[in-house]
Amino acid sequence: MPLFDLNQRFRLSHKDGLRRLPTCDQLGSANGRVDAVRTGSMFENVEPPDASDDPLMETIVRADHHDPFNYLGMHKTATGLIVRVLLPQAEAVALIDARSNEVVMPFARQHPAGLFVAQLPHCSARFPYRLRVQKAGGMEDVDDPYRFPPVLGDLDRHLIAEGAHFELYRKLGSQPVTIEGIDGVTFAVWAPNARRVSVVGPFNDWDGRRHAMRCHYDCGVWEIFVPGIGPGELYKFEIKGQDATVPYLKADPFARRTERPPATASIVAEHDHSLPDHDWAIQRARWNARDAPMSILEVHLGSWRRRREEGGRFLTYRELADELVPYAKEMGFTHLELMPITEHPFDGSWGYQPLSLLAPTARYGEPDDLRHFVRRCHEADIAVLLDWVPAHFPDDPHGLARFDGTHLYEHADTRLGRHKDWDSLIYNFGRREVANFLIASALYWLDAYDIDGLRVDAVASMLYLDYSRAPGEWLPNRYGGRENLEAIEFLRRLNHEVLTRHPHAIMIAEESTAWPMVTRPPEIGGLGFSYKWNLGWMNDTVCYMAHDPVHRSFHHDGLTFGLLYAFHENFILPLSHDEVVHGKGSLFGRMPGDAWRKFANLRAYYGFMFTHPGKKLLFMGDEFAQVSEWSHERELDWHLLDEPAHAGVQRLVRDLNHLYRSNPALHEQDCEADGFAWIDCHDHEASVLAFLRRGHGPERFIVVACNFTPIIRYNYRVGVPVLTGYRELLNTDSRHYGGSDVGNLGHLRAEPVPMHGYAQSLALTLPPLAAIVLEPDDTSHGGLTWVS
Repeated sequence: MPLFDLNQRFRLSHKDGLRRLPTCDQLGSANGRVDAVRTGSMFENVEPPDASDDPLMETIVRADHHDPFNYLGMHKTATGLIVRVLLPQAEAVALIDARSNEVVMPFARQHPAGLFVAQLPHCSARFPYRLRVQKAGGMEDVDDPYRFPPVLGDLDRHLIAEGAHFELYRKLGSQPVTIEGIDGVTFAVWAPNARRVSVVGPFNDWDGRRHAMRCHYDCGVWEIFVPGIGPGELYKFEIKGQDATVPYLKADPFARRTERPPATASIVAEHDHSLPDHDWAIQRARWNARDAPMSILEVHLGSWRRRREEGGRFLTYRELADELVPYAKEMGFTHLELMPITEHPFDGSWGYQPLSLLAPTARYGEPDDLRHFVRRCHEADIAVLLDWVPAHFPDDPHGLARFDGTHLYEHADTRLGRHKDWDSLIYNFGRREVANFLIASALYWLDAYDIDGLRVDAVASMLYLDYSRAPGEWLPNRYGGRENLEAIEFLRRLNHEVLTRHPHAIMIAEESTAWPMVTRPPEIGGLGFSYKWNLGWMNDTVCYMAHDPVHRSFHHDGLTFGLLYAFHENFILPLSHDEVVHGKGSLFGRMPGDAWRKFANLRAYYGFMFTHPGKKLLFMGDEFAQVSEWSHERELDWHLLDEPAHAGVQRLVRDLNHLYRSNPALHEQDCEADGFAWIDCHDHEASVLAFLRRGHGPERFIVVACNFTPIIRYNYRVGVPVLTGYRELLNTDSRHYGGSDVGNLGHLRAEPVPMHGYAQSLALTLPPLAAIVLEPDDTSHGGLTWVS
């Protein structure tokens, strides 16, 4: 619409082509009535002020100014007020008093790129205003983002600068808010070395000139309030580095919601409104206690099941709540551990190359869908653990790499800043703002989603400067050593902050070396984790089980060595996804022999695992003897459960879980030396092990015997501490599990025959390739007789 046709649109009352504007006292000025504040009608040519002495104008229209708030918006001058707006799409603009919605005056176009100026001479009192903007597509009233005050307060900026703001997710990123009665979104991003930062999205046609941000140089954070938008808006940050001539687009490091890959934009999320479940909080305190049972099912959500009838699509978080949660409960697992669901660009990374550490991946739905999943887990008395990855991140151009034109999050020197194994970048843990970002991310999942704990990936790669590096490819620490002192301090601080704020959460380390005191408090020199994966036990036992039984007598220490250090840390026994990928095949496939022996070996191994000291972890599919190697591109081989042998393994794992959970001797002292005693660990020729597990109190014990050969051993004598009857609680060779049903007919009685240092013993029938579990049973055999 031509400018001279805008009178009806702006509803200007005028007489003889002129209109008297509100006076300064009407606008709140103390300067008195100024009759000289007049202008021609907006529909006449408005002369722009002289800009010949305005050196900042060109930098503003090029979006190259480091502080546009000092130029745009309403400002006092020597002669009154001046309002400047940059609206490249506008044909005409008028200034409106937001209190009365009356037009004050038109703007003059000062620059063809869309810089408009309105001057109010002799007016000194600022007032709230709006803009009436005419575009090619019509007219609208909008709020000027440059009229609003800073979002971050002094305390926030101080804490950010100190690296001590552990609720950064409430301040940085995008936050729907209401300021001065106006709904909108605040955007804030840490980019201390940037020359200019803008927020861009569909709301401004991805035009970096429109919403250039202000910088708080004391903390390096850029921020702006964009009125008139809300949750669901796409956005990125357009960042120009000090030496860059072309800006680049970055996703928000603090985005709480993202587009589904391969799209890369961040999305303004709703307010985090997850309220902790106080009933579950009481249960969590019991569930995560060190003397409680912990049996974890590790799950990759994208390949647990697929909707084959719908092109093999992923299940959503809500569908997983309906299907995975009841399955895990029926199987007896106490915890679900989700492989990384923080947003990641590449499916093939399984989530271990994350870029948005606060955003649940959009592959399975929206944030509230994940909250629904967590609530359903808690309603089923299942705790939820998340795989969390602070060890490295990918160098995708929209991510954290060279975020503000410098190596902001990562080290500049590749000897410190890049993993060769994963071709990914390493966080600079010694930079307080980076450590703050990571710790705030960890806390966010517990605060906003009521998550019960985190499993921290690749801790060993963080602890050692020479991790997977040849001589000359790494830099020593300040003392000349290989320990990454900054990463050590970071991990201690992480665990301190998490477990101080959430004392009943659990923090789990995937740490593959003999680093001391991983699960001991930081104040005595430990790293402060709750548990550590016992990868040594896993490697030794899987290797042992892969041997043909005829050779196992030469590798007996593969089963016994782990007890030399089993109580040095609080251990979890992990049979994780790492054991069924990269050409290793499945656990079932690594068992020796024909099909019958493979199943028997696997059942015996599970019997040994669930009775061995330490918490338990199985990867999905292992519980029913998945045959093929795991692939993230397809669902598990659920059809195998139509075969009795696979269904038998599944039934065994279910019963082992329920036995482990219901019998205090199997879990109360999982991490205490008093909870275990060998009966006999020396019978390597027969490949037989026998041991005791104890709970709190001498009466709480069970007897375990494992036979790792296919030979039935009759009258195999095992010493026991009590002269009484014994009930066979579980036999992995039972026909219910697909076995040959050799055993002890459910009951037997100890005899006063000394053995293994005890005054009495049991004459057992040991099934082939099997483990049996027995408990003292005084109801059938006349009571217990303790013999010292």
